[in-house]
Amino acid sequence: MIRSIVRATGSALPRRIMKNTDFEGVVETSDEWIVQRTGIRQRHVAADDETTASLGEAAARAALANAGLEASDLDLIILATSTPNNTFPATAVEIQHRLGMSNGFAFDMQAVCSGFVYAITTADLYIRGGLAKRVLVIGAETFSRILDWNDRSTCVLFGDGAGAVLLEAAEGDGAVSDSGILAASLRSDGQHKDKLFVDGGPSTTGTVGHLRMEGREVFKHAVGMITDVIEATFSAAGITADDLDWFVPHQANKRIIDASAKKLGIAEEKVVITVDLHGNTSAASVPLALSTAVNDGRIKKGDLVLLEAMGGGFTWGAVLLRW
Repeated sequence: MIRSIVRATGSALPRRIMKNTDFEGVVETSDEWIVQRTGIRQRHVAADDETTASLGEAAARAALANAGLEASDLDLIILATSTPNNTFPATAVEIQHRLGMSNGFAFDMQAVCSGFVYAITTADLYIRGGLAKRVLVIGAETFSRILDWNDRSTCVLFGDGAGAVLLEAAEGDGAVSDSGILAASLRSDGQHKDKLFVDGGPSTTGTVGHLRMEGREVFKHAVGMITDVIEATFSAAGITADDLDWFVPHQANKRIIDASAKKLGIAEEKVVITVDLHGNTSAASVPLALSTAVNDGRIKKGDLVLLEAMGGGFTWGAVLLRW
Protein backbone atom coordinates (compact mmCIF):
# COMPACT_ATOMS: atom_id res chain seq x y z
CA MET A 1 0.00 0.00 0.00
CA ILE A 2 1.01 3.63 -0.36
CA ARG A 3 2.16 5.44 2.77
CA SER A 4 2.85 9.15 3.28
CA ILE A 5 6.32 9.36 4.82
CA VAL A 6 7.94 12.47 6.29
CA ARG A 7 10.95 13.60 4.25
CA ALA A 8 11.73 16.72 6.28
CA THR A 9 10.48 19.47 8.58
CA GLY A 10 11.09 23.21 8.72
CA SER A 11 10.16 26.15 10.91
CA ALA A 12 10.26 29.93 11.11
CA LEU A 13 9.67 32.45 13.90
CA PRO A 14 9.36 36.24 13.91
CA ARG A 15 12.40 38.23 15.03
CA ARG A 16 10.76 39.84 18.06
CA ILE A 17 10.45 37.89 21.31
CA MET A 18 7.85 39.17 23.76
CA LYS A 19 8.35 37.98 27.32
CA ASN A 20 5.68 37.84 30.00
CA THR A 21 7.19 40.82 31.78
CA ASP A 22 6.57 42.92 28.65
CA PHE A 23 2.83 42.72 29.40
CA GLU A 24 3.21 44.28 32.83
CA GLY A 25 1.95 47.84 32.66
CA VAL A 26 -0.04 47.05 29.49
CA VAL A 27 -2.64 44.79 31.10
CA GLU A 28 -3.15 43.68 34.68
CA THR A 29 -1.00 40.56 34.77
CA SER A 30 2.39 39.22 35.80
CA ASP A 31 4.95 36.65 34.74
CA GLU A 32 3.98 34.47 37.72
CA TRP A 33 0.25 34.64 36.82
CA ILE A 34 0.84 33.66 33.19
CA VAL A 35 3.32 30.85 33.93
CA GLN A 36 1.17 29.34 36.68
CA ARG A 37 -1.96 29.18 34.51
CA THR A 38 -0.50 28.41 31.10
CA GLY A 39 3.17 27.44 31.25
CA ILE A 40 3.98 30.21 28.75
CA ARG A 41 7.10 32.30 29.36
CA GLN A 42 7.49 34.05 26.01
CA ARG A 43 6.15 34.20 22.46
CA HIS A 44 7.24 35.62 19.09
CA VAL A 45 5.32 38.56 17.61
CA ALA A 46 5.44 39.45 13.92
CA ALA A 47 6.68 42.85 12.77
CA ASP A 48 4.92 44.80 10.03
CA ASP A 49 7.11 43.18 7.36
CA GLU A 50 6.46 39.65 8.69
CA THR A 51 3.23 38.01 7.54
CA THR A 52 1.63 34.58 7.44
CA ALA A 53 2.89 34.23 3.86
CA SER A 54 6.48 35.26 4.64
CA LEU A 55 6.69 33.02 7.71
CA GLY A 56 5.10 30.14 5.79
CA GLU A 57 7.56 30.67 2.93
CA ALA A 58 10.53 30.59 5.33
CA ALA A 59 9.34 27.36 6.97
CA ALA A 60 8.69 25.85 3.53
CA ARG A 61 12.17 26.74 2.29
CA ALA A 62 13.70 25.18 5.40
CA ALA A 63 11.76 21.94 4.85
CA LEU A 64 12.74 21.81 1.17
CA ALA A 65 16.40 22.42 2.03
CA ASN A 66 16.34 19.72 4.71
CA ALA A 67 14.81 17.30 2.17
CA GLY A 68 17.28 18.28 -0.57
CA LEU A 69 14.41 19.14 -2.91
CA GLU A 70 13.26 22.10 -5.01
CA ALA A 71 9.81 23.68 -5.11
CA SER A 72 9.35 22.20 -8.59
CA ASP A 73 9.51 18.73 -7.01
CA LEU A 74 6.22 19.40 -5.17
CA ASP A 75 2.76 18.51 -6.42
CA LEU A 76 0.71 20.24 -3.74
CA ILE A 77 0.97 22.82 -0.95
CA ILE A 78 -1.63 22.86 1.83
CA LEU A 79 -1.48 25.80 4.22
CA ALA A 80 -3.31 25.56 7.53
CA THR A 81 -4.07 29.06 8.82
CA SER A 82 -6.77 31.22 10.39
CA THR A 83 -4.84 34.42 9.66
CA PRO A 84 -4.39 34.55 5.87
CA ASN A 85 -2.73 37.49 4.14
CA ASN A 86 -5.93 38.21 2.22
CA THR A 87 -9.55 37.08 2.32
CA PHE A 88 -8.68 35.67 -1.11
CA PRO A 89 -6.74 34.35 -2.89
CA ALA A 90 -5.50 31.56 -0.66
CA THR A 91 -2.23 32.41 1.08
CA ALA A 92 -0.99 28.97 -0.02
CA VAL A 93 -1.04 30.24 -3.61
CA GLU A 94 1.04 33.26 -2.58
CA ILE A 95 3.56 30.95 -0.91
CA GLN A 96 3.57 28.78 -4.03
CA HIS A 97 4.51 31.86 -6.08
CA ARG A 98 7.12 33.02 -3.56
CA LEU A 99 8.78 29.61 -3.82
CA GLY A 100 8.85 29.83 -7.62
CA MET A 101 6.54 26.83 -8.00
CA SER A 102 4.38 27.13 -11.12
CA ASN A 103 3.33 23.48 -11.32
CA GLY A 104 0.85 21.59 -9.14
CA PHE A 105 -1.75 23.28 -6.95
CA ALA A 106 -2.16 24.91 -3.55
CA PHE A 107 -4.95 25.77 -1.15
CA ASP A 108 -5.64 26.93 2.41
CA MET A 109 -7.32 24.88 5.13
CA GLN A 110 -9.13 26.52 8.05
CA ALA A 111 -9.70 24.50 11.20
CA VAL A 112 -8.11 26.98 13.63
CA CYS A 113 -5.67 25.26 16.02
CA SER A 114 -6.52 21.84 14.54
CA GLY A 115 -5.65 23.12 11.06
CA PHE A 116 -2.32 21.35 10.70
CA VAL A 117 -3.73 18.00 11.87
CA TYR A 118 -6.60 18.39 9.39
CA ALA A 119 -4.16 19.44 6.64
CA ILE A 120 -1.68 16.59 7.09
CA THR A 121 -4.57 14.10 7.11
CA THR A 122 -5.87 15.65 3.88
CA ALA A 123 -2.39 15.50 2.33
CA ASP A 124 -2.21 11.81 3.21
CA LEU A 125 -5.47 11.20 1.35
CA TYR A 126 -4.17 12.98 -1.76
CA ILE A 127 -1.01 10.87 -1.66
CA ARG A 128 -2.77 7.56 -1.05
CA GLY A 129 -5.31 8.44 -3.74
CA GLY A 130 -2.52 8.91 -6.28
CA LEU A 131 -3.21 12.60 -6.94
CA ALA A 132 0.11 13.77 -5.47
CA LYS A 133 3.51 12.25 -4.74
CA ARG A 134 5.03 15.09 -2.72
CA VAL A 135 3.02 17.47 -0.54
CA LEU A 136 4.25 20.37 1.57
CA VAL A 137 1.99 20.86 4.60
CA ILE A 138 2.44 24.20 6.34
CA GLY A 139 0.95 25.66 9.50
CA ALA A 140 1.49 29.43 9.65
CA GLU A 141 -0.16 32.10 11.78
CA THR A 142 0.06 35.76 12.77
CA PHE A 143 -2.47 35.66 15.62
CA SER A 144 -1.04 38.89 17.01
CA ARG A 145 -3.04 40.64 14.25
CA ILE A 146 -6.41 39.48 15.68
CA LEU A 147 -5.76 39.85 19.42
CA ASP A 148 -7.43 42.40 21.65
CA TRP A 149 -4.35 43.70 23.44
CA ASN A 150 -6.52 45.03 26.26
CA ASP A 151 -7.92 41.58 27.05
CA ARG A 152 -5.50 39.94 29.46
CA SER A 153 -7.33 36.60 29.26
CA THR A 154 -6.34 36.14 25.59
CA CYS A 155 -3.52 38.49 24.57
CA VAL A 156 -0.95 36.70 26.76
CA LEU A 157 -1.72 33.28 25.27
CA PHE A 158 -0.91 33.55 21.58
CA GLY A 159 2.15 33.97 19.39
CA ASP A 160 3.16 33.96 15.73
CA GLY A 161 5.18 31.45 13.72
CA ALA A 162 5.22 28.74 11.08
CA GLY A 163 6.14 25.08 10.71
CA ALA A 164 6.21 22.78 7.70
CA VAL A 165 6.34 19.06 6.96
CA LEU A 166 7.22 17.58 3.58
CA LEU A 167 5.38 14.32 2.85
CA GLU A 168 6.31 11.85 0.11
CA ALA A 169 4.65 8.72 -1.25
CA ALA A 170 6.38 5.43 -0.43
CA GLU A 171 5.42 1.77 -0.50
CA GLY A 172 4.47 0.09 2.75
CA ASP A 173 3.31 -3.34 3.86
CA GLY A 174 0.15 -2.10 5.56
CA ALA A 175 1.57 -2.92 8.99
CA VAL A 176 2.04 -0.68 12.02
CA SER A 177 5.79 -1.11 11.50
CA ASP A 178 5.58 0.89 8.25
CA SER A 179 7.09 4.37 8.05
CA GLY A 180 4.67 7.22 7.43
CA ILE A 181 1.14 8.11 8.50
CA LEU A 182 -0.55 5.07 10.05
CA ALA A 183 -3.90 6.34 11.35
CA ALA A 184 -5.89 9.50 12.00
CA SER A 185 -9.13 10.64 13.61
CA LEU A 186 -10.83 14.01 13.05
CA ARG A 187 -13.87 15.55 14.74
CA SER A 188 -15.80 18.81 14.97
CA ASP A 189 -18.89 20.10 16.79
CA GLY A 190 -20.26 23.50 15.80
CA GLN A 191 -22.44 23.92 18.89
CA HIS A 192 -19.33 25.19 20.70
CA LYS A 193 -18.65 28.06 18.27
CA ASP A 194 -19.24 30.83 20.80
CA LYS A 195 -16.66 29.45 23.22
CA LEU A 196 -13.73 30.34 20.95
CA PHE A 197 -14.20 32.60 17.94
CA VAL A 198 -13.30 35.87 16.20
CA ASP A 199 -16.01 38.54 16.37
CA GLY A 200 -15.64 39.69 12.77
CA GLY A 201 -15.65 38.47 9.19
CA PRO A 202 -16.31 39.54 5.57
CA SER A 203 -19.90 38.26 5.51
CA THR A 204 -20.99 39.56 8.92
CA THR A 205 -19.19 42.71 10.05
CA GLY A 206 -16.93 43.45 7.10
CA THR A 207 -14.04 43.63 9.57
CA VAL A 208 -11.26 41.31 10.70
CA GLY A 209 -12.44 41.28 14.32
CA HIS A 210 -10.72 40.10 17.49
CA LEU A 211 -10.32 36.72 19.14
CA ARG A 212 -12.79 35.97 21.94
CA MET A 213 -12.57 32.97 24.26
CA GLU A 214 -14.34 31.47 27.25
CA GLY A 215 -11.21 29.98 28.74
CA ARG A 216 -12.83 27.85 31.42
CA GLU A 217 -15.29 26.34 28.94
CA VAL A 218 -12.50 25.49 26.49
CA PHE A 219 -10.45 23.88 29.26
CA LYS A 220 -13.49 21.92 30.45
CA HIS A 221 -14.04 20.30 27.05
CA ALA A 222 -10.43 20.00 25.92
CA VAL A 223 -9.14 16.96 27.82
CA GLY A 224 -12.17 14.77 27.07
CA MET A 225 -12.23 15.65 23.38
CA ILE A 226 -8.50 15.16 22.97
CA THR A 227 -8.51 11.73 24.62
CA ASP A 228 -11.52 10.71 22.51
CA VAL A 229 -9.73 11.12 19.15
CA ILE A 230 -6.44 9.77 20.45
CA GLU A 231 -8.08 6.58 21.72
CA ALA A 232 -9.84 6.22 18.34
CA THR A 233 -6.47 6.59 16.59
CA PHE A 234 -4.84 4.05 18.88
CA SER A 235 -7.67 1.62 18.17
CA ALA A 236 -7.38 2.09 14.39
CA ALA A 237 -3.65 1.36 14.52
CA GLY A 238 -3.89 -1.43 17.08
CA ILE A 239 -1.50 0.15 19.58
CA THR A 240 -1.54 1.55 23.12
CA ALA A 241 0.06 4.56 24.77
CA ASP A 242 2.95 2.34 25.87
CA ASP A 243 3.95 1.85 22.23
CA LEU A 244 4.48 5.58 21.64
CA ASP A 245 7.92 7.13 21.50
CA TRP A 246 6.73 10.76 21.34
CA PHE A 247 3.55 12.74 21.92
CA VAL A 248 3.49 16.10 20.10
CA PRO A 249 0.33 17.92 21.26
CA HIS A 250 -1.08 21.30 20.33
CA GLN A 251 0.79 23.83 22.46
CA ALA A 252 -2.10 25.80 23.95
CA ASN A 253 -1.75 25.35 27.69
CA LYS A 254 0.63 23.17 29.67
CA ARG A 255 -2.09 22.21 32.15
CA ILE A 256 -4.23 20.81 29.32
CA ILE A 257 -1.23 18.94 27.89
CA ASP A 258 -0.31 17.47 31.28
CA ALA A 259 -3.90 16.44 32.08
CA SER A 260 -4.38 14.82 28.66
CA ALA A 261 -1.11 12.88 28.85
CA LYS A 262 -1.95 11.67 32.36
CA LYS A 263 -5.45 10.54 31.37
CA LEU A 264 -4.06 8.63 28.37
CA GLY A 265 -1.21 7.08 30.33
CA ILE A 266 1.50 8.76 28.26
CA ALA A 267 4.71 9.14 30.24
CA GLU A 268 5.81 12.72 30.92
CA GLU A 269 9.21 12.17 29.34
CA LYS A 270 7.54 11.32 26.00
CA VAL A 271 5.72 14.66 25.72
CA VAL A 272 7.19 17.42 23.54
CA ILE A 273 6.61 20.82 25.16
CA THR A 274 7.32 24.15 23.41
CA VAL A 275 4.43 26.24 24.74
CA ASP A 276 6.84 27.95 27.14
CA LEU A 277 8.84 29.34 24.21
CA HIS A 278 6.19 29.93 21.53
CA GLY A 279 2.86 30.35 23.30
CA ASN A 280 -0.17 29.16 21.35
CA THR A 281 0.61 29.58 17.63
CA SER A 282 -2.65 27.91 16.54
CA ALA A 283 -2.15 25.88 13.32
CA ALA A 284 1.62 26.47 13.50
CA SER A 285 1.80 24.93 16.97
CA VAL A 286 2.15 21.22 16.13
CA PRO A 287 4.62 21.56 13.20
CA LEU A 288 6.73 24.02 15.22
CA ALA A 289 6.93 21.58 18.14
CA LEU A 290 7.58 18.69 15.75
CA SER A 291 10.39 20.55 13.99
CA THR A 292 11.93 21.49 17.35
CA ALA A 293 12.02 17.85 18.50
CA VAL A 294 13.46 16.70 15.16
CA ASN A 295 16.15 19.39 15.15
CA ASP A 296 17.31 18.66 18.70
CA GLY A 297 17.56 14.93 17.95
CA ARG A 298 14.73 13.66 20.11
CA ILE A 299 12.61 12.30 17.24
CA LYS A 300 14.60 9.75 15.23
CA LYS A 301 13.95 7.36 12.38
CA GLY A 302 11.64 4.53 13.40
CA ASP A 303 10.03 6.44 16.28
CA LEU A 304 6.26 6.23 16.71
CA VAL A 305 4.89 9.77 17.01
CA LEU A 306 1.40 10.99 17.93
CA LEU A 307 0.19 14.46 16.86
CA GLU A 308 -2.90 16.05 18.43
CA ALA A 309 -4.75 19.37 18.34
CA MET A 310 -7.99 21.08 19.32
CA GLY A 311 -9.28 24.41 18.05
CA GLY A 312 -12.24 26.75 17.79
CA GLY A 313 -15.43 25.39 16.38
CA PHE A 314 -14.72 23.08 18.17
CA THR A 315 -12.44 21.05 15.91
CA TRP A 316 -10.09 18.36 17.15
CA GLY A 317 -8.03 15.50 15.78
CA ALA A 318 -5.06 13.17 16.07
CA VAL A 319 -2.56 11.63 13.66
CA LEU A 320 -0.24 8.69 14.30
CA LEU A 321 2.90 8.31 12.21
CA ARG A 322 6.17 6.44 12.23
CA TRP A 323 9.20 8.58 11.52
